[in-house]
Amino acid sequence: MKKLGVNIDHIATLRNARGEGHPNILFAAKYAFKHGANSITIHLREDRRHIKDYDLKQIANTNIPLNLELAASKDMLKIALKNKPNYICIVPEKRKEITTEGGLDLRRNTHLIKKIVKTFKNKKIRTSLFIDPNLNSIKLSKVIGTDCVELHTGKLSTLIKKKLNYLNELNKIKKCASLGKSLGLEIHAGHGLDYKTTKILSKIKEIEEFNIGHFLIGESIFNGLGNTIKKFKKLIK
Repeated sequence: MKKLGVNIDHIATLRNARGEGHPNILFAAKYAFKHGANSITIHLREDRRHIKDYDLKQIANTNIPLNLELAASKDMLKIALKNKPNYICIVPEKRKEITTEGGLDLRRNTHLIKKIVKTFKNKKIRTSLFIDPNLNSIKLSKVIGTDCVELHTGKLSTLIKKKLNYLNELNKIKKCASLGKSLGLEIHAGHGLDYKTTKILSKIKEIEEFNIGHFLIGESIFNGLGNTIKKFKKLIK
């Protein structure tokens, strides 16, 4: 059965707009999990623009499966090992970007990422690498020793939203999912996903998990968080 990870970063964005404590991030995590999320995803960025350290600490101290996105840095490694989330997804991070703009450059950072992945695996923490859908990145992910890869679906999502031809990009994702699965990697997908893109990708049997945040949280304003989660769960079933 395909799984849904709900990213609650932008609930924290709303909270931070007033510098107060509402909406409560721990409550949001519990509510999303209660209403069908298989895991909760948070990205502790180096500039702390949405999720804060205490959010991570609070959620990590519950029984909610927690997927922590973080940059490949020594500081983030220490924080992750201290809080011991269930899952780690290593992502690229630039201070000036609005959101994650692409996948990891595995070729340039092979040694560093391999070392970080080994450290997490020694602590029994499942690791994932956020990569662009290309075959070389899949092969390098296997060499690095990660458990999973999360395919960056941002380009596909943009093409679909603009009603442009997306078949070439979709074919890249299909080929990467097939190769990754044949190499023993668990295949995830995330970034920019809405109802239509998720429905299209759900037909790729190798994809086992979807991580969805911005659209899901935005849609919840109109339809409620629980209802929106249920709709996504139905789409990926």
